[in-house]
Amino acid sequence: MMTGQNEHERAFEDDHGFEASLRDLMAQDARSVRPVGAPYPDIVKQGRLERRRRLAVAGAALAVLTLVPAGAFAFSGSGDAAEGDSVAGPSRPGGGDRPVRPVDSPDAPPPAAGPAGPATPGQLADGITMKDAVTGLEKCLAYNLTHPAGSGAPDLGKPEDYRIILAHRATGNDNTPGDGQYIVAVKAEPKETRLICTVKKDDNVGINSSVGGDRTPDSGAVVPDVNGGKLFLQRLSSEGPWRLPYRWGSIGTVDDRVAKVTVSYGGTTVEAALDHGWFAATGILERRVTAAPRIKGFDAQGKEVYDSDKDRSYDKQIP
Repeated sequence: MMTGQNEHERAFEDDHGFEASLRDLMAQDARSVRPVGAPYPDIVKQGRLERRRRLAVAGAALAVLTLVPAGAFAFSGSGDAAEGDSVAGPSRPGGGDRPVRPVDSPDAPPPAAGPAGPATPGQLADGITMKDAVTGLEKCLAYNLTHPAGSGAPDLGKPEDYRIILAHRATGNDNTPGDGQYIVAVKAEPKETRLICTVKKDDNVGINSSVGGDRTPDSGAVVPDVNGGKLFLQRLSSEGPWRLPYRWGSIGTVDDRVAKVTVSYGGTTVEAALDHGWFAATGILERRVTAAPRIKGFDAQGKEVYDSDKDRSYDKQIP
């Protein structure tokens, strides 16, 4: 019995010793695999290098952005340029690639200007637009180049030389059948010129011109146009009844004294527009008349300075 007990105790002691040894070995292994401390100096060094690299990349990107506008100016030739945008143009004289606007080039001709418009909207009557009036004037001048004898002038100049002072519908008669438009245009240089253009359907054109002006040293404050009857005569008295209502016009020149012009025709009085030394009036005639328009001029104080009834050179009756 004693021997068995001693063997059991020795076995327990052996097991206990083995367990203690195993625990000791495990503790030693745990200490041996403990992680090594972080290399702080190396991390700081690496961080500084990375920051320097990023700053270098950012600086390069800013340099590229700084160069972009120059490239945009040089190559922005496609599409419509907005107002204020620079566009590619001819190189500057003497070399160099820096583009300039076309208007900077001394060889670029200035854009052609069209005829000047009237001083007031009412001078374009019956729905005639400025574009319509310009087209009529162009047809008139083109006709004169091929039919100079018709107007008595070989060359009346270009459309841009003129100012349009009146436009209204034209009523045809037996001598000039067909309705159309009257376009009145004037210019001052090189000689004072006045055109009354008649434009009808199918591009039928008539022209009446006056070159040199109607004024003389003895002219009064107002000078009615000597051929103004083309605008206010629907037909002669001997040609039968007029077509009514009838659109009429009246034109002439004024001097510096004149501040107001009135035109009375068929019982109605209208105030004319004053336009760069010319007067232009238009109205509607409701009844047949026997007297020509009566024209009066007034100065800035309202004093009468002209009355066509007192003008011996003015035809007062309808022929």
